[in-house]
Amino acid sequence: MPLKLKMKKALQSELLSGHKENAVEVPFDPAREWDIEPQPLWRGRRGHQVLAKINRVSFESAIVPRQKKFYLLIDAETAKSAGISSGGLVEVSVEPRAE
Repeated sequence: MPLKLKMKKALQSELLSGHKENAVEVPFDPAREWDIEPQPLWRGRRGHQVLAKINRVSFESAIVPRQKKFYLLIDAETAKSAGISSGGLVEVSVEPRAE
C-alpha cells in the first residue's frame, strides 16, 4: 500500500499510567492516517510499530487499540530518560517504523 506523504505526527497528551506500561492517547487511527494495516506485535495484540520522540529521547514502540481509542506505549526506562511522569503533559512526535 502507498504511504501518505506526511508521516510524522506531533501531538500533546497526558502521560497515563497503566498496569503494564505508561501510554499517551493518540488522537487518530494509524491505519487510516498512514494507510497501513496493524501487524501482530505479541500474542493476542495487534498494532502499529512506530518511532517516537519525547523530550529529545527517541525510542521504538507501538500504537495499540484499546476501548475504541489508540495509545502509544511508553516503557518505564523511556519515561525516566525523558524526565516525564504519570499525569504530566508531554509533547510527542511519532511516525510509522519502516518494515
